[in-house]
Amino acid sequence: MPSKADILQWISDNPTLTAKRDIAKAFGIKGAARIDLKRLLKELEDEGHLEKRKKTYRDPDRLPPVSVLQINDLTPDGELLAKPLEWQGEGVEPVVLLIPRASDPALGEGDRILARLQEVKAEAHHYEARLIRRIGANPRKVLGVFRKGEEGGRIVPIDKGDGKEWQVPRDATGGAQDGELVEAEQAGPKTRLGLPRARVLERLGDPSAPKAVSLIAIHQHGIPDEFPDDVIAEADAMKPAGLSGRDDLRDMPLITIDPSDARDHDDAVWAHADDDPKNEGGHVIWVAIADVAHHVRPGSALDAEARKRGNSSYFPDRVVPMLPDRLSGDLCSLHEGVPRACLAVRMQIDAHGEKVGHRFVRGLMRSAASLSYQQIQTAMDGAPDDACAPLMDEVIRPLYAAHDALQQARHKRQPLDLDLPERKVVLSDEGKVLSVNFSERLDAHKLIEECMVLANVAAAETLVARKSPLLFRVHEEPSPEKLDSLREVAEAAGLVLAKGQVLRTAHLNALLHAAQDTDHSEVINMSTLRAMTQAYYAPQNFGHFGLALQAYAHFTSPIRRYADLIVHRALITAHGWGKDGLSPAEIEQLENTAQHISETERRSMMAERDTNDRYLAAFLSERLGEEFTGRISGVAKFGVFVRLDETGADGLIPVRSLGREFFHFDREAGTLMGSDTGLTIGLGQRVTVRLAEALPVSGGIALDLVSIEGEQMPKGGRGGRGKPPRRKQGAAKHKAAKAKRKVARKRG
Repeated sequence: MPSKADILQWISDNPTLTAKRDIAKAFGIKGAARIDLKRLLKELEDEGHLEKRKKTYRDPDRLPPVSVLQINDLTPDGELLAKPLEWQGEGVEPVVLLIPRASDPALGEGDRILARLQEVKAEAHHYEARLIRRIGANPRKVLGVFRKGEEGGRIVPIDKGDGKEWQVPRDATGGAQDGELVEAEQAGPKTRLGLPRARVLERLGDPSAPKAVSLIAIHQHGIPDEFPDDVIAEADAMKPAGLSGRDDLRDMPLITIDPSDARDHDDAVWAHADDDPKNEGGHVIWVAIADVAHHVRPGSALDAEARKRGNSSYFPDRVVPMLPDRLSGDLCSLHEGVPRACLAVRMQIDAHGEKVGHRFVRGLMRSAASLSYQQIQTAMDGAPDDACAPLMDEVIRPLYAAHDALQQARHKRQPLDLDLPERKVVLSDEGKVLSVNFSERLDAHKLIEECMVLANVAAAETLVARKSPLLFRVHEEPSPEKLDSLREVAEAAGLVLAKGQVLRTAHLNALLHAAQDTDHSEVINMSTLRAMTQAYYAPQNFGHFGLALQAYAHFTSPIRRYADLIVHRALITAHGWGKDGLSPAEIEQLENTAQHISETERRSMMAERDTNDRYLAAFLSERLGEEFTGRISGVAKFGVFVRLDETGADGLIPVRSLGREFFHFDREAGTLMGSDTGLTIGLGQRVTVRLAEALPVSGGIALDLVSIEGEQMPKGGRGGRGKPPRRKQGAAKHKAAKAKRKVARKRG
């Protein structure tokens, strides 16, 4: 074990290698001895010799090698002197001299910069600095409500956790009116006294207006939407990866297939017939994924920010990315015709789509084409455009041939086959909702989906075989209570979900298939989805119920999911491909990382759902009083939920608006029954409703019931609160018994 003096000397000589793992490596400390090292570092910290800064240690009387500075003086020779804003020492504050390059922008007094420092022994200054980035190019931003004043105004942030207001000078209001939602940026350096100053960048109008919807959700759910300066600086300093240490895949005709409006391309595919005589009729499928791990290293500012975000968040009008655009839209995006670093897997499948072998490589690829789903589907339907025509025989048709084989394996495996169309909110440039459509699901979508699932399985199997730590994507089977609820919904629809056996996805698929093309299809699909548990990440393998797979890991989207980056690093370490693999510190934190990114995923889902609900409410707010058709998707004591056919929006019919009679709620049957008329309202019934209220601020939609199953609403009595008349109770029991007889006949 080194002495305290040895540790202090190492930190002094190596200011960029001061993490605990770096110190341990320098002195050959392994295993249980790391506990003693941790104790020594804690003692040095308590004694004031060291300061812990994130996960690194440094001398408090020295500046960190990368620091934030403020230009505060000009020497008689025209040289710039800077003040260190991160000085923590007790001695005299050091003077920093900026050494400019010819390419540096012009800087002046008051400018804040991020710079790399080198300690020197000079008479007039203590450090020399090289500019990394002018911080003014990445100022802090704030979203809030503008309140006009005599000297300009103030901004009240909408974020509940930010209680400090911002002062806006008269010449920086941008014409904002009192009560408007505005986006602003910090103007000038922070001061200890008074409110921080800001300038309005954009007027977003009424806080309830469509353009403000996603911004409000981002802030309300605490999704980080600004990159710190050191993260931007790291990303901007990145260079493209070269061929060294990689397999050359540049002549391979890999193509990307994405939505037509995609800005990044993190996966590419190619397939061809297998020439192995032992695999007659088989196929070889290549899946190449952007090598994000090459650029985002453990312990870096980029890595810390990516882990903090956990994933990218997608909204109708914007994306909050996990990585800065320099990476997500450039160096880690597999653009057509550009060499890009990748991790690729070569998978062999037999004629029936079963995987018979695979291997991973770390390579350099060049995408042959960037195509959209619609483009490639149109080409396969007989009308290839200029981009697809040259690729039909060598790339596109072989991909579809491999997909046909994969479909056979999928049918045999029986993953959960839900039919739930995805809504797509289409906005104008001003942020107004133009339409709400249901996304078309093409064979091209299924092709890519199956290739990605296979690659994820290969990643999990490889790491399990090599006994490497990793993060699994876990989806546990439904709880008995949720299955009982699903079974009741099925029986009410005259359908059967088998009981008393080990549940498999095939049983659920049989139920979904029986409901297909019936009036109960949507309700059965929604109820099945609600019965499922939430998928999550874990270092332990509990299988993936929904996909009917024993081991599954996310490998295919490291640009937008931190879990995939962990899996990439694990593969790098397992194959010995470099020093940018999974670090010991990360392995120690896998449990915490899994929990954290599972939470950030749920946070994004909630924000995206809230945003869609608000956009739908805004879209419908101009159609108050109109009638819509829909189906009852939920029944509660306080009212009935209806999913509208046209938009897929969910609205509530409050029980008080159902009529003047009292409605009894039967929890087991999931119904409401009128005390006077005996009207029974239950899941799956077709209804016509009138839009009574649509609130863009909350996303709430209130409806009035016009007709149910084609029958106009009956006029109830004065709302007596007794039990339903015996005649009505008897009719209800007769109806329930009839449904049970129907179920019994189907079982027979």
